[in-house]
Amino acid sequence: MSAYVGLDMVMLEIRPGSASDREWIYRLRHEVYAHELGQHPPNQAERLSDALDDGNVYIVAAHGDRPVGFISVTPPWTGRYSIDKYLSRAGHPVLDREDLFEIRILTVDPRWRGSAAAPLLMYAALRWVAAHGGRVVAALGRTEILGMYLAAGLTGTGTRVHAGAVTFEVLSGQVSELAERTRRHHGPLLRALEPRVRWSLEMPFLPGPPACQHGGASIGAVGRRFGSLPARDDVVPADVLDAWYPPAPAVVELLGGDQGWLARTSPPAYPEGLIEEIAERRDLPPDSVATGAGSSDLIFRAFRGWLDASSRVLLPDPVYGEYAHVVEQVIGCRADRFPLRRADGWRPDLDRLRDALRERYDLVVIVNPNNPTGVHTDAGDLLRVIADAPGGTRFWIDEAYVEYADSGQSPSPSQSPSQSPPPSQSPSSPQSQSSQSQSSPSSSPSLERYAAASGNTVVCKSLSKMYALSGLRAAYLAGPAELAAESRRWGPPWGLSLPAQIAAVHALRDPDYYAECWGRTRALRSGLAERLAGLGADLRVHESAANFALLTLPRSGPTAAGLVAACRRDGVFLRDLSPLSPAFEGRTVRITVRDPDANDRVVTTVATALDRLRATP
Repeated sequence: MSAYVGLDMVMLEIRPGSASDREWIYRLRHEVYAHELGQHPPNQAERLSDALDDGNVYIVAAHGDRPVGFISVTPPWTGRYSIDKYLSRAGHPVLDREDLFEIRILTVDPRWRGSAAAPLLMYAALRWVAAHGGRVVAALGRTEILGMYLAAGLTGTGTRVHAGAVTFEVLSGQVSELAERTRRHHGPLLRALEPRVRWSLEMPFLPGPPACQHGGASIGAVGRRFGSLPARDDVVPADVLDAWYPPAPAVVELLGGDQGWLARTSPPAYPEGLIEEIAERRDLPPDSVATGAGSSDLIFRAFRGWLDASSRVLLPDPVYGEYAHVVEQVIGCRADRFPLRRADGWRPDLDRLRDALRERYDLVVIVNPNNPTGVHTDAGDLLRVIADAPGGTRFWIDEAYVEYADSGQSPSPSQSPSQSPPPSQSPSSPQSQSSQSQSSPSSSPSLERYAAASGNTVVCKSLSKMYALSGLRAAYLAGPAELAAESRRWGPPWGLSLPAQIAAVHALRDPDYYAECWGRTRALRSGLAERLAGLGADLRVHESAANFALLTLPRSGPTAAGLVAACRRDGVFLRDLSPLSPAFEGRTVRITVRDPDANDRVVTTVATALDRLRATP
């Protein structure tokens, strides 16, 4: 990039291509690829387009009001690529993927060649792909400018194709590697350029530090150094899956008692008391239990002990982003994806999963109910898959939200959820009565007791989310005694704070309170999903088996990022799922169930934002 960009460059804007740009794009394509390069024969209309243009995403470089260059991205949800015209992707494993993004037709007005336009457009395309969950890109690079593609980090496959008088080389790249290369080689230059580029794309010009992307941007309302704590009452934090209800009354009373003592007193070095409480409440042998400061603590600890760079892991796709981050970025081993499809209601095809497991993975991750799709799979069906797996396969089952699943029954994806809270029953507090609130922890479809008796399965359970203790961080795993002992050995002393241990113990002692809260959450979830579905016939709402709903926007309308940004301006925080997986197509938002008043505000704000965005030309 540095070969093309000088700090004295003229100001350029990088923005999404608009409908009004299309005619200019098609005419410039004809000028360059028909007249100048001879790839296509000239035509009378003096314009060049193709069948992919309906699904292509165009990014434009402009100087003032005048466009000077463009690049196109063909995302996987279009179902076809320009590469398909020249070769069979089945013969090229790096290209034969369902989640491939193709970067194509980088074109700059002849008067602007040699400026920053081309490298900035290439950089913008890579940022767009990363923001939409892309993991692999391909491109057809003209051989005469191959150096620019290689400098961006793309790798030649050695395969060349011909179109008219033009020769292309097929290039590919892993998005994570391209991002790391850009950060390492061009980070200082990009930081210097940022004030001189008008960046009008939905993702930021510079990526954040290498880390997993999570929800929870709403916590920023209290200030980076927590200097604005009262501001928390002005926002709706529907972007993170924290509970909407308070902890059990005994927990609140204990934590609100002698807070000075809680703050200054060291906890037990090892949480034997909490382990005993978990074992008693869950009917588990104590030596099968290990605790951690939240599920992420347990994930990092276990995976770093079990896996190395030679390991193979199978992850659902989409799935909680921490798993891919730990496997690929922290450990650096191979992660294959098992695709979950919107057309199937995000339900895993268990026959396909059995077939995939024949590859003999070192570790298979299952999140049930899955976050972020919200689908719950019957425990008996999962047990049959585990039983059929090759020997030596280890299973990690994340049940962070399993108690919301109502004994394993998951709502179906629909535009109009079939049940809402009866109008005579007000869901204003966890103590309100409801026909849906009679489940109890004993009916939970958890596999933790199976895991404790198994030789190859670990169940991870978060106490943070289900028990309204997210700020305190508490979780546990249940599994074979040997694996639980490893996890305990790898954890530091004093790993759980004193407030966390006290809160977790006393939360576990009030199952009736939490059963009522989980029942009310299901009622609130159903009502929220129904009201969201009523905002437009073109919207698709999926009511999850956890504590959220998914709202999917039509391809022709506003993007998920646009809706999230518009709602955030009014203090309502939602989660754009685009970075987690290309399966969301940049148009699905996750909305956490909150209390009734907050849910009202969410629906009103989303409706207003959609009206505003739809009215924008």
